[in-house]
Amino acid sequence: MAARHGDEDGPGSGSGPASHPTSSASASASTGSAGSGLASGSASGPASGGSASASASEVPETITLDDIRGAQKTLSGISRLTALEGSRYLSGLVGSPVHLKCENLQRTGSFKLRGGYVRISGLSAEERAAGVVAASAGNHAQGVALAASLLGVRSTVFMPEGAPLPKIAATRDYGAEVRLRGQIVDETMRAAQEYAERTGAVFIHPFDHPDIIAGQGTVGLEILEQCPEVRTVVVGIGGGGLAAGIAVAVKALRPDVRVVGVQAEGAAAYPPSLAAGRPVSIEAPVTMADGIKVGRPGDVPFQIIDELVDEVRTVTEDELSSALLLCLERAKLVVEPAGASPVAALLSAPESFEGPVVAVLSGGNVDPLLMQRILRHGMAAAGRYLSLRLRLTDRPGALATLLGVLSTLDANVLDVSHVRTNPRLGLSEAEVELHLETKGTDHCEEVREALRGAGYTVMA
Repeated sequence: MAARHGDEDGPGSGSGPASHPTSSASASASTGSAGSGLASGSASGPASGGSASASASEVPETITLDDIRGAQKTLSGISRLTALEGSRYLSGLVGSPVHLKCENLQRTGSFKLRGGYVRISGLSAEERAAGVVAASAGNHAQGVALAASLLGVRSTVFMPEGAPLPKIAATRDYGAEVRLRGQIVDETMRAAQEYAERTGAVFIHPFDHPDIIAGQGTVGLEILEQCPEVRTVVVGIGGGGLAAGIAVAVKALRPDVRVVGVQAEGAAAYPPSLAAGRPVSIEAPVTMADGIKVGRPGDVPFQIIDELVDEVRTVTEDELSSALLLCLERAKLVVEPAGASPVAALLSAPESFEGPVVAVLSGGNVDPLLMQRILRHGMAAAGRYLSLRLRLTDRPGALATLLGVLSTLDANVLDVSHVRTNPRLGLSEAEVELHLETKGTDHCEEVREALRGAGYTVMA
């Protein structure tokens, strides 16, 4: 029944729904135990849109609840039982309780340790001796590095040449040898696969392997244990490993619970794939949410998401920025854009979610410089940051008078650029560019109108 519809203590790594109803069939089928290896060997094959699929001989008909329970046993003492925090603000919007599953507080800063550890722990002694290799812009890199270190396995991690320095440093600190290759993750993935073929190291795919999915599915078991009354689980989708694992666990135990996946609008490969009934690639995915910036769904998670995930929605960059800002201000949680995608979906259409709702904050590894830009973008999207250009008479005291007007409006001036010499200006004119901190969209309009009323020509 297929649908027609993605720490330890170190840093690291569309507007409106595009929904696709599906069945709530529970997962049941093949046997296998995560931790002893659901499928032997490594995923291989050419990368396509950031995905290298497991070979057909490795792909089981499905992943079972027993597999995920086995993974949970494997992870005992390794991964943290992350907190489930209530959000009064989101609960007010939705009209029923909303809880945040804080995988941003997991070891290495994201859920990726779960799948990485289960996958590597299932390797044979011979495979472990050959070492493991992975490709990632941050979260998977750190998860594999720590997992391999805990299991005494040599790891090599390929990262894009432009990867943030804190993520590179954290991956090295967890014990991996880091090699920088390529400008985008697709190129990095190919370099890692070539290394695996050349050296015999086992390639640890970020999402397209049963052991990986079983490990990520332990998040679903924890959600049901921590919030037995849950009615909706909202989770970000990149390649699909986390959403697939959660869906298997949740639907097997509570088929009445709705599972909603969320993708960034500029990197939404699942809606066209689900419509086509098979994974398809999208060209040049673009989003600030690098944790879910994947150009092609994984073959293994796609089968599960197609059957078990009830709906896939998309969110805009503005909605992601606003969600990240909300997590920081209201929940006091540092969350990366991918991790904030479920919150973005709740903000965009709160009335469409049946509660209690659990939103999975999948990671908190965000580069400080990116965080600075996102927060400013989020403040602008929320109407709390206003940029203006205006003309005024070029005379002594004119700028001071303007700033005096702004002070009476309770607008905080963050930056001022005063231009007096420009071909577009008249002889007695000056131009001022202002960056203001405001209290919201109504306050922004109040500032504009007050400046016009004071005789200033507002250009933007």
